[in-house]
Amino acid sequence: AGPSEIIITTTSWLAGAIHSLTWNGREFIDSADHGRQLQSAANFDAGTRFTPETFNPTEAGSRFDGAGPKSTSVLRALTAKGNVLSTDNQMAFWLRPGEKSGGNLAKNKTLLSNHQLKKIVRIGAHGLPHAIGYDVTFTIPKEEHHRYAQFEVVTGYMPSEFSKFHAYDLKAQKLLPLSDGPGEQSHPVILSTPDAKHAMGVWSPAQPSKGFKRAGYGRFRFKAQKVVKWNCVFRVTHPKELPTGEYSYPCYVLVGSLKNVTDTMSELYRRFARKNN
Repeated sequence: AGPSEIIITTTSWLAGAIHSLTWNGREFIDSADHGRQLQSAANFDAGTRFTPETFNPTEAGSRFDGAGPKSTSVLRALTAKGNVLSTDNQMAFWLRPGEKSGGNLAKNKTLLSNHQLKKIVRIGAHGLPHAIGYDVTFTIPKEEHHRYAQFEVVTGYMPSEFSKFHAYDLKAQKLLPLSDGPGEQSHPVILSTPDAKHAMGVWSPAQPSKGFKRAGYGRFRFKAQKVVKWNCVFRVTHPKELPTGEYSYPCYVLVGSLKNVTDTMSELYRRFARKNN
């Protein structure tokens, strides 16, 4: 990708979640514990009032795993060949039974969930060297009952040097200033270094979720932890009960300079617009 390869590294202690992504002499991921990776997670209401993290299957492991060498999540299969990484993961719950998040008690009764996560990561997707295809399939098990699902299809925790937050208006092909939030809005998010020489962004042709037109792309700055984060989130609701089974979402993670990222995002947008017309 221009002056450098994009190199992705995963590790057994994260059950196949992405521990490192480097390009042109820079590390893009702040992998300090079992939550700060390039990875996926999901949150559910478990048939009651929704509270964040209380029924939260997470690819890399649980909060209790901390910075330790083992993950509560289980890697079922991994294939890495050429520019493609495929993994099959049984996700741990973020909280252990009895733990709390934000004052709310965990709803899960086990450490390990029955939620399966499959991902296919392709560097140089569609012949675009700065585009990483990131296709994720979540499986809601048959024995569970939910009315609301929040799928964090992909999130990236990045070093604090990526301090400039941008939204990208794809129709106008224009960068927009973006506050720290925290939270979501409807434009794709890009985080860059102040000199614009290194940036990472996310876009999905499947956004937005039905009924959530003003959400989808989040950004967060955690000053105390010296880390920043972006994500791509989909939501599904049902008045009675969500169907169990597979929920699949395509995303693209863009890596390079800020110009590389916006140019590649625009090209992807054009290609999908042509395909759908």
